[in-house]
Amino acid sequence: MLVGPVFTREVTTIPRSWRFYFSRALYVAALFGLVATARMILSGSQEVRSLGDLARFGSAVFAVLAPLQLAVAVAFAALLTAAAVSQEKDRRTFDLMLMTNLTNAELVLGKLFSSILGVLVLGVAAIPLLMLITLLGGISYVQVARVVGVTLTAALAAGSLGSMLALWREKTFQSLALAALLLVLWLLGGELIAAGLFGPDCWGITAQQWAIGLSPARAIMAAAEPLFRTETVFGWIGDPVNLFMLVACGLAVVLNLWAIARVRVWNPAQETRLDAASTRQPTSDADQAAARPTKSRPVWDNPILWREIRTWAYGKRILLIHVAYLIVFALCAAALFALLQDPASGQGHATLLPPAARPLVPLVLLGLVLVNALAVTSLTSERDLKALDLLLVTDLTPKEIIFGKLGGIWYNAKEMILMPLLLGGLLWWHGLMGTEQLVFFAVTLLVMNAFVAILGIHAGMTYASSRTAVAVSLGTVLFLLLGIAVCMRMMLAFQTSFSYQLQAFLAFILGGGIGLYVALGPRNRSAAIGYASFGAPFATFFVITSFIEGNMGAAFLVAVATYGFATAAMLIPAIDEFDVATGRTSARDL
Repeated sequence: MLVGPVFTREVTTIPRSWRFYFSRALYVAALFGLVATARMILSGSQEVRSLGDLARFGSAVFAVLAPLQLAVAVAFAALLTAAAVSQEKDRRTFDLMLMTNLTNAELVLGKLFSSILGVLVLGVAAIPLLMLITLLGGISYVQVARVVGVTLTAALAAGSLGSMLALWREKTFQSLALAALLLVLWLLGGELIAAGLFGPDCWGITAQQWAIGLSPARAIMAAAEPLFRTETVFGWIGDPVNLFMLVACGLAVVLNLWAIARVRVWNPAQETRLDAASTRQPTSDADQAAARPTKSRPVWDNPILWREIRTWAYGKRILLIHVAYLIVFALCAAALFALLQDPASGQGHATLLPPAARPLVPLVLLGLVLVNALAVTSLTSERDLKALDLLLVTDLTPKEIIFGKLGGIWYNAKEMILMPLLLGGLLWWHGLMGTEQLVFFAVTLLVMNAFVAILGIHAGMTYASSRTAVAVSLGTVLFLLLGIAVCMRMMLAFQTSFSYQLQAFLAFILGGGIGLYVALGPRNRSAAIGYASFGAPFATFFVITSFIEGNMGAAFLVAVATYGFATAAMLIPAIDEFDVATGRTSARDL
């Protein structure tokens, strides 16, 4: 069996904590809570008089759950798979597996399926809920099957991408960042195809159909719509949704075959082999001359900050990440200039954001995810390499360690912070954004970047397992962003009094607060973290409603105050209670 030994080790021998099962149960409960919340909003906004009203409700809820489930499956499949493989490489256990008689296929496929199994289980666990929604009418069993098929195949392709990148790259951040960037480029590529950049049609298939067949976002939206049987040029493959599932499976096969063929070429890493070659004893005069000590570089007062900025702490291939992010920025800037030239081209479905501001969304969201990934891996990599233990026995103060790491994070992620501000400045220059709005946007963006950076540091210090730390840190950011998007979409779909919607969203908000507290306060259960965990969902609801009603000032002040307080609630214990935060001692020992 190709996945036998490694898959069995991961699934049956590694103990699962209660948080592992809690997160799975919380996900399914959140989906059910969304349905119940939407039902409460519907009953409060209009009277249900016929079966047609229930059918329209079922169709609307299904259209919300389908893309949400896809986003969770694709993001976590790619990032968690990359984190699982990178953890093995950081701890040097992957090199031990290379020395066994395991075949390349057993190594690659075993790690892939053991890492992606939890994500696939989440997709399968949601099937009963989707089948229950069919009882309301408005959707069919075929739609459910198509949505599940698109979700699982897209997750398989994304997991294969994360596994291949982690096997190729040596540093955890490089694997996570490249996976996130390539996923965004995948989505942007589908939008470019749909816009007709490569022509209106090809081989008798329109650009819109090609976009559905190649983009997971467009495929899930098409799969959630009613299916009308029509004759296509290529038969079963001519259906764009079926074409996407075939493309996703083919992409997964190609990525895994490439990883199987190259896994022992990539590993041990080239950097490790070069370091080993450089440590051998010099034999010739040339080698002795090359081995003579060179002039050392002066180190700053804060050696952590000096290492983060003046050395290749995250690997030399981090330049690939900067180049890929600049490509995303160029695509977003090109879309902005196209909208400026032809404002009518951006008019489509009614949304809260003006057309010219939409290119900012992928750039900002991607930047927040990358900053958080850089922050959490800056500590998990040190812990896996046992370098964090060396730092803890030096005379470095907690303040020097924490602020040194933060300074290095913001320096290495400067493009992710400054590029969205540059695009916002272009909107202001062309008169599409007022000065007040620009200030609100800039300050909020800086506060959110500080929040996700501190969140990554907090998770990296709190959790001893790199995989758990990455899952908690990135999971918190993704659920925060997805939760905001889903709430805004539901509010617009079931427009009514926002004061009544607070009652409908109350259970969902309380569940989010419990989830945040479980994720952020497992070791240091401070009152400030409790206030931040339970206050952030309520404040976020207020921010969303204020933004929809056009009260930008109130939304800005509450958002900055809430996430600024959450940042301080995680930062202060990291400095003042450093031993407790890192697990060197417990609160009972103090």
